[in-house]
Amino acid sequence: MDQNHKPEEQSDLFAGFREPYKSFATDAIHVGQEPEQWKSMAVVPPISLSTTFKQFGPGNHAGYEYSRSGNPTRDCLEKAVAAVDGAKYCIAVASGLAATVTITHMLKVGDGILCMDDVYGGTNRYFQKIASQTGTEVSFADFTKPELLKAALKPNTKLVWIETPTNPTMKVVDIKACSDLAHEFNKDIVVVVDNTFMSAYFQRPLAFGADICMYSATKYMNGHSDVVMGLASTNRDDLFERLSFLQNALGCVPSPFDCFLCNRGLKTLHLRMECHFKNGMAAAKFLEADPGWRKSFSQACPLTPSMK
Repeated sequence: MDQNHKPEEQSDLFAGFREPYKSFATDAIHVGQEPEQWKSMAVVPPISLSTTFKQFGPGNHAGYEYSRSGNPTRDCLEKAVAAVDGAKYCIAVASGLAATVTITHMLKVGDGILCMDDVYGGTNRYFQKIASQTGTEVSFADFTKPELLKAALKPNTKLVWIETPTNPTMKVVDIKACSDLAHEFNKDIVVVVDNTFMSAYFQRPLAFGADICMYSATKYMNGHSDVVMGLASTNRDDLFERLSFLQNALGCVPSPFDCFLCNRGLKTLHLRMECHFKNGMAAAKFLEADPGWRKSFSQACPLTPSMK
């Protein structure tokens, strides 16, 4: 991002989100895209459609053997997303829900998930109708009040699932307060933040104490309504080892072409999010000036209840 750029209509609402990420646009464009990794020196990573890769001998290969376990185009995307998330690692999967499923597969029978009580409908459906039927205990609490999260933690809680802002009512959660409470209760609890609505441009959950940051990349991260994909980033070596194993074992990988498209979309994320912010603020202000308008739910609008 241009350090001298000052967006219009910018209040203190997002103060603290942008300042540390001054190389965001550069990272989104260049990390993982290094021409030197290709013999052709291509500045845009090629689409590696091959399912299999030649080996020098049994188990002796140049980094790739089968595209489910690793693909050059997918690697480029994962490196770029990790960079903009401020993470060491990222995995790309076939959808946002595939990311949710992959993360929850780290749990075992009897483990508990404590989830924000207002989350994306697909997440709620998966937790209530599938995860809860396979031996995982699922409970919900209002995380906008961290003391309610603290009260809902149980000895078997292994995963805390935060979504902020929530889809679609835009409730905002204090990630640091909730992460600190969860880790104080049990340092082994994994705190996950669904960062779909804010994107890596406006919010980096890992910087606020979360263990995993996940996305439905179908929305803002890709941004062009032509890809269904999920992403999960982490700084923890142990979590990445488990997630990458599950990515391969569950087989929920995105196609190389989808990775190419999402990688391309990521390059304009900083520009698109600025426009979304300004357009959303303008729409909210216009509607709230109408005496007949009842309520706005906008992550950009100070009048949204959880933003006050």
